[in-house]
Amino acid sequence: MNSDTLTTPNLPGIQEIKRSVDAVQKWVEDRNYCGYEPFDGLSSVFRPLTFHNLFAERLLMQLIRQSPINLRPLFGVTKKESTKGRGYMAWGYLAMYHATRQKDYLNKATACLDWLDHHKAPKYAKHSWSNHFDFSSRGGGYTKDDPIIVWTSLICQAYLEAYEQTQEPRWLKIAESACGWIMDLPREQTEKGACLSYLAHVQSSIHNSNMLGAAVLARTAKHNGNQEYLKVARSGMEYSCSRQRPDGSWPYGEHPKYSWIDNFHTGYNLNSLKCYMDYSGDETWRHQFRHGLEYYKQNFFEADGCPKYYHNRKFPVDIQCAAQSIESLAEFSDEDPECLELARRVAGWTIANMQDPKGYFYYRQYPGITARIPMLHWGQATTFRGMALLYDKLALRGGPAAINAKGTKK
Repeated sequence: MNSDTLTTPNLPGIQEIKRSVDAVQKWVEDRNYCGYEPFDGLSSVFRPLTFHNLFAERLLMQLIRQSPINLRPLFGVTKKESTKGRGYMAWGYLAMYHATRQKDYLNKATACLDWLDHHKAPKYAKHSWSNHFDFSSRGGGYTKDDPIIVWTSLICQAYLEAYEQTQEPRWLKIAESACGWIMDLPREQTEKGACLSYLAHVQSSIHNSNMLGAAVLARTAKHNGNQEYLKVARSGMEYSCSRQRPDGSWPYGEHPKYSWIDNFHTGYNLNSLKCYMDYSGDETWRHQFRHGLEYYKQNFFEADGCPKYYHNRKFPVDIQCAAQSIESLAEFSDEDPECLELARRVAGWTIANMQDPKGYFYYRQYPGITARIPMLHWGQATTFRGMALLYDKLALRGGPAAINAKGTKK
């Protein structure tokens, strides 16, 4: 992304962002936080026909995931509640509360966080969260009863955001419980750091999940002073930052089968590294952050703001990439002003090209066809959070006058 492309016109203003936020929020709430997900194919009534063969399960799941036509009703996959969806909605509500001070946003965030407290993974005493469906991939499979560090860390961030805004002790207590679960995970010990495992029952070393876990440990340690959290967080960051590629990129993982480089996982990495630095005060890997951010800006966006999925390929244009790009770029704008304009450009493209008049966001664009399937967490909740965080950043820069009558600060 060249600097001259950051100054082209037609960037959405704060009011347009607010209209988008309001529309998707209403769509999700009208459906009681229930919906489909890209990877929910193993919930199909036809799953018994796979005979629990991993390859056959992957075929079934990918058939339903990749189809631009929604096959779920035909395959008996039903709409469900989502811990990930509630976590992102809570985070988005908190961003809107921070921008507007409207108590309704805080009340809705509180309701989501209470729901999550009661829907933690039952397999463990400590707080952790899982998918609401079984999952199979080239790396193996896990069940809906197996929590993963990605969702646990991201949901924990929402609890920490709530604690920082309200100073309500119970939110920090739940975050500490989740950190306890993360601390119990297996770790790959190396000469350059230790990688937190993606899963609890087997070591699985993935950069974004490792860095997400490290970030939330550092943020929690800022509030409770737990030095063991910081030690593990630093080791995790050392593992991933020492393996950043010379061009500033990260592969999904170090194993050859995980060699791809994509948009939203890169966003996770950069957000996590920034969070770690902000809350730990450790600037060891500041260069890696800046190098990675430059790579991110240069390789994942078209001139019109369209977010690319891979560093070297545009399609499929995926709503998760759009949502994470808006959130990440808005977050980085405090230290890189170019990021705010780029975040607005991505938001403008996403509203124009992927938001339906009914309020929800489409799943994907392929060459010549759009998959208009409305996913819940992957699309609605993630984009709600991303747009809300961008709105908050714009409101902070513009002051109370930048916020419309429905969001007036008082």
